[in-house]
Parts: sequence; C-alpha cells; structure tokens
Amino acid sequence: MNIFIREMKAYRKSLLLWCIGMFLMIVSGMAKYSYYAESGQSISEIISTIPKTLRAILGFGDFDVTKASGFYGILFLYLLFMVTIHASMLGANIISKEERDKTTEFLMVKPISRTKILTSKLLAALANVLILNLVTLVLSIAIVGKYSHGEAVTSEIQMLTVGMLILQAIFLFIGSGIAAISKNPKNSGSIATAVLLVAFILSIAVDMNSKLEGLKYITPFKYFTAQSVINGGRLEPLFVILSFVLIAALISITYLFYKNRDLNV
Repeated sequence: MNIFIREMKAYRKSLLLWCIGMFLMIVSGMAKYSYYAESGQSISEIISTIPKTLRAILGFGDFDVTKASGFYGILFLYLLFMVTIHASMLGANIISKEERDKTTEFLMVKPISRTKILTSKLLAALANVLILNLVTLVLSIAIVGKYSHGEAVTSEIQMLTVGMLILQAIFLFIGSGIAAISKNPKNSGSIATAVLLVAFILSIAVDMNSKLEGLKYITPFKYFTAQSVINGGRLEPLFVILSFVLIAALISITYLFYKNRDLNV
C-alpha cells in the first residue's frame, strides 16, 4: 500500500476546491482594483479616509494602491489567511483522521513502521500545500499581470509566494504537531485553527499599536508581510532563519509524539 498516493487521492477533491477558491479570490480582488481605476476615483484618497484601526484590521499597509502590485499587496493578506487555514487543517487532519474515523487498526497492521507512515503522510500534505501555492502563483501572475498595464509584477509576486510557502509549511507542521500531541483526534483541527486565529489577531494588534512591535517575532503572519516584501524588495533573512528553526522544531515534535503515543483504535 502506497500511503503517499492514498493520501493524495483522498485529498484531491478538497485541493481542487481550494484552488477554485483561490482563483475566485484573486479574480474578485483585482476586479475591484479595475473598477476603482476605471471609475476615476483615487483609491489612495478612499483608503486615507478609513480610520487607522480599521485599516490595520483590513490589512491596508503602506502600499501604492494606484499600481496593480500595491493593490495585490492588500489582497495578499487574505490569500495568505486562506492558504494557512488550509495548511493547518491539513496538517492536523492528515495525522488524526485514522483515529477519528476508527481506521487506525487497518493502517497499523500493515508491515510498515510508524515513522514511514508519518513520513508518507507529511510528504502528501507538503505536496498538497505546494500545489496550492503554485496554483496561487500562476493565477496571481496571470490575473494581476492583466491589470498591471505594463508594470513589472512577476518578481514581486514570486517573492511574496515564496514567503507564503514558508508560512504554509509553518502552519502545516503546527497542525501536525498538535495532532500528534492531542489525545482527542477530533479536537486537533479546531485547536490548530484556534492557534492560527490567535497568531492572525496578534499580527493585527502589532499593526494597531507600535508598542507591541516586539511581538512580531512570535506571530508568523508578521514574518513576510506584503508591505515589507514589496517595499523592501526581499525576504527578511532573520525571519527566514527563524521560520526554518520553527519548522524543524515542529517536525521533531510531530515525530517524537506520534511515535510514542497510544493510538485510538
């Protein structure tokens, strides 16, 4: 039994729906940019009338929204939120679904070690995350490019998507780590989602209050923001290193607890 292929087949419909969702999100977002641009209204003036607190909640950073790349920077926060929800739920469910569905015994009687089972599952989860990321990249370049009117947007979108992939991996392994630790498989998905929401809310709080700037190191949503990537022209090396350290720690936790836990059958 090839567990990797089995898991890829199990999640193919879900992955297709997420890809469709990303397409609709990007199309609808850039359509709003087209509407404002063609109506003659100044998007910058409209945004400037919005209170600072609400701008932080909506993800309006310091972008040149008269450009397609700047407007995409606003849209990127919502795309990031969607793909990280997908990753965290996938990481939690792909580890715990046998216990939840009472099929653990069927899997464990096979002549295969827990380590190999877990590795196959995590590779399938990573493949799903990568496919969704690549679909988002291709769609973003194609759709934003349509509205860019000659503006070079490909390199910025590519850089943002690399940052997105790193965050997807972080939340994927947060989900898998929680599933490996949790004694109740039914709760792992909701716990992983709760952790994501806390991290997201914390990132908004940092934007709203400069005194909370130090908290940006503990919320992954502040590692590769569209504002820092587009305006800075690169991914911050410190956050890249911090991300990979965090990913390594979460992978270690997943393997350690999954190998030693008593599985529900």
